[in-house]
Amino acid sequence: MMNRSVLVLNQNYEPLNICRVRRAIVLVYEDKAEMLEDGTGFIHSISREFPLPSVIRLSYIIKRPRPKRRLTRLEVFNRDRYTCQYCGKEVRQLTLDHVIPRYRGGEQTWENVVSACIPCNRRKAGRTPKEAGMRLMNCPSPPRDHLPFYIPLPLKTQTQWQKYLPQ
Repeated sequence: MMNRSVLVLNQNYEPLNICRVRRAIVLVYEDKAEMLEDGTGFIHSISREFPLPSVIRLSYIIKRPRPKRRLTRLEVFNRDRYTCQYCGKEVRQLTLDHVIPRYRGGEQTWENVVSACIPCNRRKAGRTPKEAGMRLMNCPSPPRDHLPFYIPLPLKTQTQWQKYLPQ
C-alpha cells in the first residue's frame, strides 16, 4: 500500500514527477501540496486517518530548465516516423542523410539531417536533393513534441492520471 505511485503536478498542473504514497501524504500534511485525486483506501495513525492520494498538486511552482532533445539516429527516425523522406516508404532499415552534404559545409543539425532508405541515400549520394532530382517530403526541423516528463509504460494505465497527462 505504501509502495503505490502518486503523480505529482506542478502548480500549473504540469506533470513533474512520480513519488510514493508516503512522500505524498507528508507533502499534503505539511500543506506543501493538495490532493486532487484519491486512491482507494486510507492510512491510519493513532489519532487520524489519511486518504491515499493518487494525484497531488504542489502549492508552489517549480521552475526547471527544459531539456533539449539530443540529435541521435533513433530520435531522427522517430521524428520522421520511420519513413524515408525522399520516397515515402515506411521501412525499419533506414540511414541518416545530410540534406546539404557535410563535405560541402552541411552541419549535423536537426534542420540538415533526415532519414532515408538505402536506395534513396545511394541515389542522392554526395549531392543536394535539387542536384539529384529528388524532393524532400517534409522540411526537417527540430522535434516539437518533446515531453520533459517520462512515465514508464506500466504506470500509464492508471485511469485517474489520464486527464492530467498530455496525450
